[in-house]
Amino acid sequence: METSDNHIAPAPLRADGAERRLHPWSWLFVLGQQLRQFIVPLVALVIFGGRGDRGDFWMSIGPVIAVGALVVISVLQYFTYRYRVGKDALTIRDGLLARNLREIPYSRIHNVVLHQSVLHRMFGVAEVRLESAGGQKPEAQMRVLRMDEALALESLVKHRGQVVDATVATPEVDSLISLSTGEVIRLGLVSNRGMIVMAAAFGAAWQIFPDRVMANLFEKAGRQLFGYASHLNLGWLTTAAAAVALIVLALLLLRGLSVLLALVQYHGFRLSEEQRRLTVQRGLLSKLRTSVARRRIQAWTLQEGFLHRVLKRRSLRIDTAVAEQQDQGGDSRALKELAPIATPDTCDALVQHLLPQAQWPRSEWNGLPVGAWWRLFMPSAIFVALLTLVLVWYLRQPWALLPLLWLPWSAYAARQQARRYGYVVDEKLVAVRGGWWSRYWRFAEIDKLQALRLSRSPIDRRMGTASLWLDTAGASGFAPPLQIRFLPDADAEYIYRQLAAALARRKLQW
Repeated sequence: METSDNHIAPAPLRADGAERRLHPWSWLFVLGQQLRQFIVPLVALVIFGGRGDRGDFWMSIGPVIAVGALVVISVLQYFTYRYRVGKDALTIRDGLLARNLREIPYSRIHNVVLHQSVLHRMFGVAEVRLESAGGQKPEAQMRVLRMDEALALESLVKHRGQVVDATVATPEVDSLISLSTGEVIRLGLVSNRGMIVMAAAFGAAWQIFPDRVMANLFEKAGRQLFGYASHLNLGWLTTAAAAVALIVLALLLLRGLSVLLALVQYHGFRLSEEQRRLTVQRGLLSKLRTSVARRRIQAWTLQEGFLHRVLKRRSLRIDTAVAEQQDQGGDSRALKELAPIATPDTCDALVQHLLPQAQWPRSEWNGLPVGAWWRLFMPSAIFVALLTLVLVWYLRQPWALLPLLWLPWSAYAARQQARRYGYVVDEKLVAVRGGWWSRYWRFAEIDKLQALRLSRSPIDRRMGTASLWLDTAGASGFAPPLQIRFLPDADAEYIYRQLAAALARRKLQW
């Protein structure tokens, strides 16, 4: 087996029952993680701690004491952490005063994550996380192991405790998707990562620095900008053009930042398959390797925004019932993206390969009833009407009616969404498609459904319609819901009974 970095083969890891320790430098990485968590109060203590009139001695040496305490805690964690490789399970013992003993069967581990920061790569080590279904945190988080030992542990989990000797028989690894640098740049162009990072940085700065400092900064920048503009004596048309140019420049800079972040996070992206287990490797500076069994996939989502259509690309994401953690940059470490960006044909071929019983893509879709578009238009119409009433009441100016100009566009968008909405239900699969400006296809195997819900609002009861909600494990808050909306009562009841009967006689595929 190879890594994406140094072609390191996994060292033999036998189920000998002997207790093992982490890497001798593991305490250093634990210390680094703790320092990142306490960096804000430590910086505040350094900056503001010694500003008292009496120059408190303890406040001045407080940061040194805090860092010393973190060093002691990190070293103690190294000496008290042990793990033992068994035939069917991994045993972990940790704790000094409160001692913990955990038994983690290999069959319960759904996802294996190997993470390497730049510092990890310098020391030739990796952080390993073993994740199971439904947990809020990993079952085991091992900071850190030697890289060959980390790969050996990953291989052991993949093969349910059976050691694979690479010198005798190397398991076949199929490369499904790999992204070139051009594709990663396209991914940065269609994403909003730059805007998200800037918003997070602005929020963090507002939290770290006093409010008056940030307010004075913006006030000073605004005065300088408007003062410079007033000296130019520009007309209103030139001023408007300059404002538009500044906005366009800001958007271009944000897109450039998105491209840079995409290159850092997705450089060398490769999706491979080994014995029905999917593995993703990616990253430029910080390397990430995460894997999950195909049977653990709960739902699928194809997404296509406006810029995706311009570049003739889509993205394919999955939901898995495992604990999801994010690194310091907000980047998810769980395997969620099978194809961050790819052509529509590539995405469809990948679904066909991994989910052959789905018969994807579907050519026939059941649409919404005629005239259902106004149900999609109603929320925005009510909001615009209330906003207009409030503005007219308080301002009593003609331009307070400007929000009404949004209604024609909203009605047009609702018609387009209703025209494109569709659903499919058969013996193997349930699928919905929706959206117009930003489109999506979401589907799941019926064996992966966990619950059904038939919902009727007051308007539904008045109109004789209902909506069917379908729940799966591991659904992300960013994924569109798996629901069939505005069905006639008879159709909704029929589909509900059909799916309920299927769920009752079939075993949940977890």
